[in-house]
Amino acid sequence: MRTVDPAKHAAKRAAIVGAAAGCFAEKGFERTTTADICRAAGISSGSLFHYFPSKRAVFTAIFTDDAAETAERLETAAKAGDPVAALLDVVEELAGQIAQPGVVRIVLEAAAQAARDDEFAQLIHRNDSALRDGLAVLVGRAVDAGLIDPGVSPRAAAGWVAGLIDAMISRASLDPDLDLPAEQAILRTILIRFLRPVSPPDGA
Repeated sequence: MRTVDPAKHAAKRAAIVGAAAGCFAEKGFERTTTADICRAAGISSGSLFHYFPSKRAVFTAIFTDDAAETAERLETAAKAGDPVAALLDVVEELAGQIAQPGVVRIVLEAAAQAARDDEFAQLIHRNDSALRDGLAVLVGRAVDAGLIDPGVSPRAAAGWVAGLIDAMISRASLDPDLDLPAEQAILRTILIRFLRPVSPPDGA
């Protein structure tokens, strides 16, 4: 019996997901066919269905894989010595993903798919909740270390941070000429001012 090399299997699966993401970004979920994905990935339909049972499963994998990568990024950040710097770096990395070809269109397509697919909508909701939970851990660590305003609710602050990332994606969808580095610098400044400790009034 032939054994499966886990590393090769994972690499092939990732290649298929990457190729499919390009198709979905270009044509949307509904108009993309499994034949399109096979051509983009350079595989047969048999090979595709060996890894994924359906087109929908491939589409879903884009977001489950992204969530796993984000979770790993947040877990690493939570162990950093400076939680504020780690938070800012994570936000910059997540917002910076919009510079990758097709990312904005994939996110918009996910929103459209979630509107017509309750199970997929639940997946997106879980991913969003996991992101907010991870950001809340970083905010909480910064509060405990006295590095940001102690009156800030970690969960509420995490929601606003995630919302600012979403706002960057929304802006990029409306403005193809968006100056991403400049916008990231502004976002960083907004977060620093939002989270910094409140100075006591004079004479306090």
